[in-house]
Amino acid sequence: MKKVNLAASFLIAVILLSLVILPLGCTKETTSKVKVVTTTSDIASIVQKVGGDKVEVVNIIPPAQCPGQFDVKPSDVQILADAKLFLMHGWQGEQFTTGLIQSANNPELKVVVLNIQGNWMIPTVEAQAVDNITSNLAEIDPQNASYYQSNAASELAVITATGNEVEAELAAGNLSRVNAICDEQVTDLAQWAGFNVIASYPSPDTDITPKIMQGLIDQGRQAGVALVIGNLQSGTSDTPATIASGIGAEAVPVTVSNFPGGFNNTETWEKAIDRDVNLLLEAMSKYREANP
Repeated sequence: MKKVNLAASFLIAVILLSLVILPLGCTKETTSKVKVVTTTSDIASIVQKVGGDKVEVVNIIPPAQCPGQFDVKPSDVQILADAKLFLMHGWQGEQFTTGLIQSANNPELKVVVLNIQGNWMIPTVEAQAVDNITSNLAEIDPQNASYYQSNAASELAVITATGNEVEAELAAGNLSRVNAICDEQVTDLAQWAGFNVIASYPSPDTDITPKIMQGLIDQGRQAGVALVIGNLQSGTSDTPATIASGIGAEAVPVTVSNFPGGFNNTETWEKAIDRDVNLLLEAMSKYREANP
């Protein structure tokens, strides 16, 4: 009888010891991802590249849509309620964020306005954004700071290489004396590309009155404008084509995107800027063929 009791006691001891040791051996590493919400794909694409598998990124404004025309959905409130970091540009078109943050009622949420000046398609501006976003990720998740910094260094190298490549293509296109009219949201991008922007029009383009339109056409005719450059996110109207048609058959309309993912297969910055540059150069080629 004692042998049975000893065996039972031993068995119970082994089971209890297993219950103590097993959780220690099977405990998962603390790999919970930092949930980051972004207003645009400009920001989201950088967070994903820098954050890698340490972050979960949720972007709320579709890349082909104008931020100023975005309507908050109930699901957006819940997304922010569960997030740790909210990154935004600080543009006037993001005024909806104030009500969104209040509705989310998330005391743990860190809200950061990036305030990066200039068009994010321009390499130097994109590089500045990478540095800024990396600092914010490292601050909110310091244990992975070196990981973020390493990824950022890799991305900055990609930006430099891509920037050098597209700038060489633009230089070969000899655009410095080419006059253009632009949507105001892509004016600095067009100037970076080398165009001489003689006028810009309001964005969204629904703000263009007949008087403004005629003034743009008159300026275009007088200056011999080659391209009328539109912004995809300003809407689906035919404003660039209307202005170009009014100027004359020689002017060519072209639309570029300010955000990764605006066009198909442009989900990263390097793909997006490459597409924009190709569109501009193709439009110039078309103009020159019509005006030998």
